[in-house]
Amino acid sequence: MTRTSKRVAAVFAAATLAGGLAACGSDDNKDSGSSESAAPTTASTDVSGSVSMTGIWSGDEQKSFQAVLDAFEAKYPNVKVKYTSAGDNTATVLSTAVEGGNPPDVAAVGQPGLVKEFQEKDALQPLDFAKDTIDAEYPESLAKLGDIDGKLYSFVFKAANKSTVWYNVAAFKNAGVEAPSDWDAFLENAKTIGASGTPAYSIGGADGWTLTDLFENIYLRQAGADKYDQLTNHEIAWTDQSVKDALTAMGQIFSDTKNIVGGTSGALETEFPGSVENVFVDPAKGAQVMEGDFVPGVAASKTKLKPETGYNQFPFPSINGSGPAVVGGGDSIVLFKDSEAGQALVEFLASAEAQTVWAKRGGYSSPNTKVAADVYPDALTKATATAIASADTFRFDMSDLAPAAFGGTAGQGEWKALQDFLQKPDDVDGTAAELEKLAAKAYKN
Repeated sequence: MTRTSKRVAAVFAAATLAGGLAACGSDDNKDSGSSESAAPTTASTDVSGSVSMTGIWSGDEQKSFQAVLDAFEAKYPNVKVKYTSAGDNTATVLSTAVEGGNPPDVAAVGQPGLVKEFQEKDALQPLDFAKDTIDAEYPESLAKLGDIDGKLYSFVFKAANKSTVWYNVAAFKNAGVEAPSDWDAFLENAKTIGASGTPAYSIGGADGWTLTDLFENIYLRQAGADKYDQLTNHEIAWTDQSVKDALTAMGQIFSDTKNIVGGTSGALETEFPGSVENVFVDPAKGAQVMEGDFVPGVAASKTKLKPETGYNQFPFPSINGSGPAVVGGGDSIVLFKDSEAGQALVEFLASAEAQTVWAKRGGYSSPNTKVAADVYPDALTKATATAIASADTFRFDMSDLAPAAFGGTAGQGEWKALQDFLQKPDDVDGTAAELEKLAAKAYKN
């Protein structure tokens, strides 16, 4: 892990613990609850041109982002944006495009480590033109997140609380269980839910990043923040006992194959949106899905269930008495090719005006402090968007901070190793050894 990435993790944690990332409700946030929170940006709109953009958002998330782009094009009628979703292959697609000398104008990436790699290759344009907006409307610590060697190269557009579990209310009621607060109760609930006739777990194992999120939530609670930082930076090996303990806990879920929608093979064939849809239907195909606050946005156009009465959420359970902890993430905007049209889009995306569009649609947490709390569509979304600030411990998604070859590329690295572990959950030692081999190669140490 590079020095800059270590700083990124520390800065992000400081920002969120200060209450900034939640972007709603805190007195420390700049005008966060004011009626003027989404005032239009003041940049000149007589800009023309076209902008190509590649990003990770697909499905309903892509529809929500398209709504943001529609607002941009209404404001800048002479600029046309073509957005292409690369999904889980974003890191590979962008890396290939950079190597070939033909990247898109703008991109949205989920890994700060990948941003650093592109900057080291001189592939990114600095975002000095957006710095005033970031400094004025983002918390000070969070504004520094995209700073590399004194220049701004990225900013978080879409934040995420990845320490939530979303469940089908009817499935829980039919089983006679309530939202658990600790790991033992969580596992016991699963047995009871399975016995009631509905599989307890819906797992999107075809997308390896969902498995890294599960590992990180378990690891942060079991091993603690210091060990989490050490593993993030590869200062301890993936064969450390703390890693094996977390894999053993994951194995308690993965080995309960009859309680997984479709069993192991079904989980490995299910992409993340499908894992959400399994839970957000009546009757439920699966009782719960362990993923972030963006879950409702994924199912928004496909479910008839209503927040709280049809679906609900609880914080990822405590393990061994651990306090409230949040693993968070964020999708950042970068600029590969400089142009007036590209600059206009980037600055718009940094604004409260743009981020309010998605916040109103749900499945989104804004890092902009001028996005008012009351724009979130329901109490659940507001709760998950603000939970980061109240956590005892916050850490940025470990895999997103790792070199992309290890933590952010489909079909290889940590994603592939954990997919293999889903198939062989009793092979803790072998999985740990494989993870260490892959990490050592990617970190080059």
